[in-house]
This record gives sequence, structure tokens and C-alpha cells, in this order.
Amino acid sequence: MSWITRCFEVASRADRLGIAVTRIGLIVVLLWIGGLKAFRYEADGIVPFVANSPTMSFWYNHPDEYKAHKNPEGALVPANREWHEANGTYAFAYGLGSVIVLYGLLLCLHPWLPQAAAVGSFLVVVMSFVTLSFLVTTPECWVPALGDTTHGFPYLSGAGRLVVKDAIMMGAALVTMADSAKLYLRRREAAEERATIRETLEPAHV
Repeated sequence: MSWITRCFEVASRADRLGIAVTRIGLIVVLLWIGGLKAFRYEADGIVPFVANSPTMSFWYNHPDEYKAHKNPEGALVPANREWHEANGTYAFAYGLGSVIVLYGLLLCLHPWLPQAAAVGSFLVVVMSFVTLSFLVTTPECWVPALGDTTHGFPYLSGAGRLVVKDAIMMGAALVTMADSAKLYLRRREAAEERATIRETLEPAHV
């Protein structure tokens, strides 16, 4: 057997490790990014996505006015912060962050409550789909026409490159959802088999 074949055999047995690493990666990202929503710079950063979303903009009091109150990361503009307070920017971010953290915690339950982890993974799939919809609704996802010839589709801006990565998160969440669902079904089947065995043996002791 050649060393190349051996390498492929080792790789073929890495699926379980891959699923575990995928789940841990999702948990870390969800808890970390969700937790950061409690900080104002992160809340400021998601404003263009929320303000332009037809399904989320109603959470803001003045979604059409956000462009005049953008806060660059690391900068402190008191007037902009006051506007965002009145706009509901931070209140929405606290709620969104709490939901994202909850999803991460649900995935943590895989060893004990795989059915809850499967639901959590499904919710991450839905969340990723919503995030990917920002590519359609958020103008800031594309390089603006400021004089260069490379602007608009398919030239993703920094925001767009961040959003498109959710395609990977969606796929990862589908993998962990299936894995958690399989574990739940195996345990349920095993419990039913044990119950059947007990019912079969009980008459013998009467």
C-alpha cells in the first residue's frame, strides 16, 4: 500500500472529527459574535444591513437616515451615538445578540439533548439564509461607483465579503443538524427497543 493511499484512508476516517470541529466552530462564532452585539461598535456595524432589510428595518425608528450617522470602527462621535440611541440601534443589537447566543447554547446541548441541538442548527440555517439576503437588499455589500470601473456586481465590498461567508455557515449548520437528528433518533430507537424487551420479559416474572 502506497503512502498516498494510506493518507487517503486516514482522511476518509476524519468525518467524525470534522463534524465535531464544525460544531465547535459554529458554537465559538455564535457565542463570540452574539456577545459582541452588546458593544456599540458592533451594533453600529450592522446598521446598513438592518436598515435596508424589508423584514428587519421596522425595528429602527429612522432607518432611512442611517447614512448620515455612520460610526467608523474605533471612532467615537457622540452626536452619532445619541442618534443611534434614539434610533433603537443598540436595543435591537442587544436582542439580536441574545438570540445568536441562544443558538450557540442550543448547539452546546448536543451530547445531552441532541433534539435541542438539531433545532438550534436549523435556526442557524434560517439565520444564515436571512444574512445572505443582505446581498440583495444592502447596497453597501457592493463596491460603490466612485470613479473606478470595478463597482457593483460582482465586486463584493468588505461588507459583502463578510456576508457571503454565511454560505459556509449555512452548510456547516446543515451538517450539525443532521448529526444531532441522527443521534436523537438512535437514542429513541434504542429506548424503544429496551422498552420492548422489558415488556417481553415482564410476563415471565408474573
